[in-house]
Amino acid sequence: MNRRRFMQQSSLATAGLLVGSYPFAKPQPDFPDVRIPETKRKFKSFAVEKLIADIKKNTGNKEMAWLFENCFPNTLDTTVDFEIINGKPDTFVITGDIDAMWLRDSSAQVWPYLPLMKDDKNLQELIKGVINRHTKCILKDSYANAFYKDENKISEWKDDKTEMKAGVHERKWEVDSLCYPIRLAYGYWKATGDTSPFDDDWKEAVQLVIKTFKEQQRLENNGPYHFERTTSWATDGVPLGGYGYPTKKIGLIHSMFRPSDDATVFPFNIPGNMFALHVLSLLNEMGPGLGLKADIMKDAKNIKDTIGAGLIEHGQFKHSKLGLIYAYEINGSGSCNLMDDANVPSLLSLQYLADLFADETNIVIKNSRKFALSEDNPFFFKGKAGEGIGGPHVGMDHIWPISITMRGLTSTDDKEIKMCLNMLQQTHAGTGFMHEAFHKDDATKFTRKWFAWANTLFGEFVWKVYRERKYLLD
Repeated sequence: MNRRRFMQQSSLATAGLLVGSYPFAKPQPDFPDVRIPETKRKFKSFAVEKLIADIKKNTGNKEMAWLFENCFPNTLDTTVDFEIINGKPDTFVITGDIDAMWLRDSSAQVWPYLPLMKDDKNLQELIKGVINRHTKCILKDSYANAFYKDENKISEWKDDKTEMKAGVHERKWEVDSLCYPIRLAYGYWKATGDTSPFDDDWKEAVQLVIKTFKEQQRLENNGPYHFERTTSWATDGVPLGGYGYPTKKIGLIHSMFRPSDDATVFPFNIPGNMFALHVLSLLNEMGPGLGLKADIMKDAKNIKDTIGAGLIEHGQFKHSKLGLIYAYEINGSGSCNLMDDANVPSLLSLQYLADLFADETNIVIKNSRKFALSEDNPFFFKGKAGEGIGGPHVGMDHIWPISITMRGLTSTDDKEIKMCLNMLQQTHAGTGFMHEAFHKDDATKFTRKWFAWANTLFGEFVWKVYRERKYLLD
């Protein structure tokens, strides 16, 4: 089932509203056992369980500890399918309520577990298996965003006007889909020093990533990718024969879809290109030690340098209130789309994704964050239940918990971090889990009761606060 259809069918009202209005959440007196029973959990990590026990024991806010216990292990509890295939670990990771693996979501779902691998070799094997599965997916189709475990399964989207293959769930080209696996591979490599996942197949996949980036710079022609769909949802189709609106060839990478799986308005998605700039820098660091070919490294550096120049020359916009900010999308000819979307990469998330963007002196990044969290952003919503960023994917007036979590993760201000914690505590609607989105005025009106990325990211936020600002959890 596709994300948008599931969202339509799973919007529901849930009893158990928390008392109080943001940012002053009041804890519930009792916390029901809502985590999946231990006998039904897909994977068990003693390092994760130890962390949960530590936070439960040492956190004064017992409801927050309960939420962490439910959310942080949700990916491991419910979404992973681990096995050994041809002598190598293989881990298929679904998003939750949709039985398909997104390159983006699966990477983001296991990312917070990386620091725990040193104490749990089984967890390390699991994440190595995700890298191996990413390699298979990219080699199957570098333009696809989501895949099935059964490589012979035919998608419900088989009639999309693009080159659909068996085993591909959806073929929406999103530049971030190829960025996330590189980020995960780098994080794994830095945490473990293990090079075993980076075999000839992985090197071939990296070569294909660089080839795809280069094709989608479209410096000579439109490249091989196009996409059209028969649908009433404007954000599910790409205009002008499936190639998108025309652009000036400025070296940025064209992306037909956003991280939300919604079509771009202008094909140069700026957060996506900034993410690509970052991961190409990571490849530059990894390449020599992992034996990547010199010509691939040269192409990667050339693309990185071209993107960097293009972002500075074309990606910035002088806002009347804030000064220079990054646009969300541009066409290279002066047109731009000023907005931000909850899905990552986003303008809000840049400081989370890369130290490259976390420099406090980078005024354009700081201004862009302010813009994303202001009412100048058409998808920033503020209501009785909370405030945060949404996007076209679920419609107006719906806030994504991911955006509240990301706001907290990118903040250094105690008051703002505490506000984010309180909003998240107050808007789970008594379920004990995060959701895709909730209505700004009523948190019981939410979409997707099982969305593992939102859960695990929330856990990452709480853990970060526990390490750095434990007093905010008391």
